[in-house]
Amino acid sequence: MSLEYEADVPGDVLPGVLSESLHAELVAFRRDLHMHPELGNQEFRTTAAIKERLERAGLRPRVLATGTGLICDIGLPEGHQLAAGERPAIPLIALRADIDALPIPDTKTDCPYRSTVPDRAHACGHDVHTSVVLGAGLVLADLYAKGLLSRPVRLLFQPAEEVMPGGALGAIEDGVLDGVGRILAVHCDPKVDVGRVGLRHGPITSACDRLEIALDGPGGHTARPHLTTDLVTAAARVAVDVPALIARRVDTRSGLALTWGRIESGHAPNVIPQHAELSGTVRCLDLDAWREAPDIVHAAIDEVATLHRAKSEITYVRGVPPVVNDRESTELLRRAMVARRGMRSVESTQQSLGGEDFSWYLEQVPGALARLGVRTPGDRTSRDLHQGDFDADERAITVGVELFTAAVLLDDQ
Repeated sequence: MSLEYEADVPGDVLPGVLSESLHAELVAFRRDLHMHPELGNQEFRTTAAIKERLERAGLRPRVLATGTGLICDIGLPEGHQLAAGERPAIPLIALRADIDALPIPDTKTDCPYRSTVPDRAHACGHDVHTSVVLGAGLVLADLYAKGLLSRPVRLLFQPAEEVMPGGALGAIEDGVLDGVGRILAVHCDPKVDVGRVGLRHGPITSACDRLEIALDGPGGHTARPHLTTDLVTAAARVAVDVPALIARRVDTRSGLALTWGRIESGHAPNVIPQHAELSGTVRCLDLDAWREAPDIVHAAIDEVATLHRAKSEITYVRGVPPVVNDRESTELLRRAMVARRGMRSVESTQQSLGGEDFSWYLEQVPGALARLGVRTPGDRTSRDLHQGDFDADERAITVGVELFTAAVLLDDQ
């Protein structure tokens, strides 16, 4: 089934439209990745599959130093490799995809391409992102061979997005941004219809950190809690009071929030335990508040734990800052989408509390992330990211490819 749209610019004005045969190939490629998900820094099969397809197109990809993930340049002089710190006459525009999966089971039923790996699933759409960037690279390479590509492009397939603080940091250390003047990405959005994208300049995702707390006390009998540290109550008060304290120590507009995912303590109903553990995430919409968050969180935990005579050990793991979309790059994506599918294909999107390590690239170069609609129009089934039944309307691959190719062709940076 084709996607109907009303373009403001006739579709034949801008090259880079995906052929039906390539769309079918990319769907098959995506399904193969979906059936064989790999966790962060373990994406060897995925990397090999991407590399083989790019080489078959006559391109020269380079696997990253970690052994997973790769980059591939299109439009540079034949055989030229950029040296560290070298800037080409025209900066590269980078198209980034994340390639790792999640450690959760695939719960889809009657799906011929469901995961074949126990407790592993592409439940965040990274297989779609990868297929989009691969497809864009193949189309752009063909345009370059025909003399229709006037600027160089870098394809970036990044490992370990789901592993804090994200594989982007290692990729940056490996030089993936050398010579890059702008970077673009898409992320699947199961609440947006296929054929549409959500755009927002400024912050579009949240900062996200990980928090681990260990509480300790001497333990004792539940008949005599006054003679010891009532550790279960202490853990409960930390769970309830610390998020409330944090919310009153920063500007509420910063959206600083602590949410727990795990609490463990005790083994018997009549024994006060000696040890309790809590873990969760700290999310924040504002960059300045995110920088202050570790001190605020530490102080709040210490106050509550001390009040209940518990000793606390805090492990605060820095994750990722917010993704802050550059206005010019966001406008480029808007123009590209309008050129392909008309004004009604673009919608405003809200800032989410999800974390994304694409933010680390935007600390170095301007760029933007768009939300790629993957919901079949008319389908009101409630699905979300990071759930085992996640799936995508695969026509979104064509939409993503044509968005990226249009953005490259329209960029006059």
